[in-house]
This record gives sequence, structure tokens and C-alpha cells, in this order.
Amino acid sequence: MLITPAYAQAAGAGDTNSMLMSLLPFALIFVIMYFLILRPQQKKVKEHADLVKNVRRGDTIVTQGGLVGKVTKVVDDDQVEFEIADGIRVRQMRQMITGVRTKGEPAKADAKDDKKDEKAAS
Repeated sequence: MLITPAYAQAAGAGDTNSMLMSLLPFALIFVIMYFLILRPQQKKVKEHADLVKNVRRGDTIVTQGGLVGKVTKVVDDDQVEFEIADGIRVRQMRQMITGVRTKGEPAKADAKDDKKDEKAAS
């Protein structure tokens, strides 16, 4: 009624080029998101899996809850047992470990430099 037959016939299918140009920004956004978000996240997950897999007895670990302790026993593929104080041992899921310090690695390398700077300033 309100639309004449001439206008109805003019709204035919668009050409392929305009459809491709309308989908191009979505494809571009996906590519940018892959390189800026997804790829680095996958790399981080892989590094964490390698870190957790290589936990050995004697390593000092840091958990997500903030506990720091020395690994006394690797129970199985999913759990480790570590000592947080003398005689206090805790079992922890490996996936909850956020950091591993090996036997020979110092707790904080910058602490020595800070002490030298304070002595030099005195």
C-alpha cells in the first residue's frame, strides 16, 4: 500500500563486492584479537604447564594463595606435598602453583643491591 511496486523491485540482491567489504572489518577485528589476546594467552598457559610439570623435590614454590614452601614429595601427576614450616606439610594441586624457585636461585636478587646502596649512603 505505502510502497509502490517500483521501489519494491529496486531492493534486489546487492553485488558480491559490497558484501565482501561489509564482512572485511569483522575479519580484521578477529585477526587483531588473535594476535593481541589469544596467542599470548596460549603461550602463557603453555609456559605455566611446563613450569608445573618440572617441579622437583627441593624446589621452593609459591602458590596462588600466597604460601611459600619447599617441595618435600611429588605425590602424583596432580599433587605435590610441600613444607611451609618445620614439620608442617601441605598437599597442593600442581595447577595452583604460580611460581617455582629452584634450589640454587636466590629469593630476591635486588635485596643485595638495596643493602649495598644503603651502606654506601651512610
